[in-house]
Amino acid sequence: KMKNLLSLLALMLLISASCVKDEVVPNPVDPSNLQVDISHTSGDVTVNASADNANFYTIVFYDLTDTVWVETQTGTANYTFAQSGTYKITVRANTTHLDFIESSENVVIFVDQTPSGAPSSGYVSSSSYPGYTLVWSDEFNGTTLSPDWTFDIGTGSSGWGNNELQYYTDQNYSLNSGYLEIHAKSETFNSQEYTSTRLKTQGLKSWKYGRVDVRAALPYSKGIWPAIWMLGDNITSTGWPSCGEIDIVELIGGDGFNDRTVYGTAHWEQAGHAQYGNDFSLAAGKFADEFHVFSIIWDANSIKWLVDDVQYSQIDITPAELSEFQENFFLILNVAVGGNWPGSPDATSVFPQTMYVDYVRVFQ
Repeated sequence: KMKNLLSLLALMLLISASCVKDEVVPNPVDPSNLQVDISHTSGDVTVNASADNANFYTIVFYDLTDTVWVETQTGTANYTFAQSGTYKITVRANTTHLDFIESSENVVIFVDQTPSGAPSSGYVSSSSYPGYTLVWSDEFNGTTLSPDWTFDIGTGSSGWGNNELQYYTDQNYSLNSGYLEIHAKSETFNSQEYTSTRLKTQGLKSWKYGRVDVRAALPYSKGIWPAIWMLGDNITSTGWPSCGEIDIVELIGGDGFNDRTVYGTAHWEQAGHAQYGNDFSLAAGKFADEFHVFSIIWDANSIKWLVDDVQYSQIDITPAELSEFQENFFLILNVAVGGNWPGSPDATSVFPQTMYVDYVRVFQ
């Protein structure tokens, strides 16, 4: 009987097993129609993603040597980059961790490291003039300096011919919030007590005749000497002053009259050094308080100097002795410290000092 009972149980188990069908596991349906929107302000990035049949999203931020993975049900993720640069961002729409579609994008991020100290107001010149075409400009947008600029480095000969006290470096400038900033600092470097930067277009860009507009806020204080000016291309062969010099604007800092007065000057060779110029003063305040537009209008007959479209000086360049001004000139932007004209800084001087340049435009 026991043997028959065991046989009956085995038969029942066999019949039961034969009645159970294998379970069918459906294949996951891959997401489709992945849509990605990436927005950013300074270094703060927001990613919004959507897709059909997505159960969740994986967003990957490649930050220099670090890779940050963010898993989100909504498709939204935020990340902050600390430095300006180009960064890869990958977005996955997942059914499972193994089943997904993805999209990658290289995003250019600009991080505004420090707010600019530039004035928020001032004069703005026209972007066009009758009879003129804009042939070159630098608006100083972005994070890198245009290749049209290069640097003077060091102390020159006898303090750049003026017994100036600064050492020019290629580090005392920044591009910030759409402005070029040239910083004069009180610091010891290569035996000099001050540092600054001197930018120029020599060997890269030069012009003969035209209108030049420079929107800038000038530094102030005793011993500070900002200059926006031009030299003749042939300075390397003929020297100064035979090459000619056009000072679009200069200021020698100091409380009161000095901080509110600028100068426009021409220099040339005529039995030695010859020059002609004039000055323009604000009724009150100083040229550091807000932006002004410093201009020259230069043709075969004359050079005119203007501040905020108001002419304050003019020179006739038709005489043969002024032939220097019938040649090409390049641009220079700098902030000097000390020298024969402004004198040395004193106890009243304030450092650091900054010249802010909004744009340089050349019309012909």
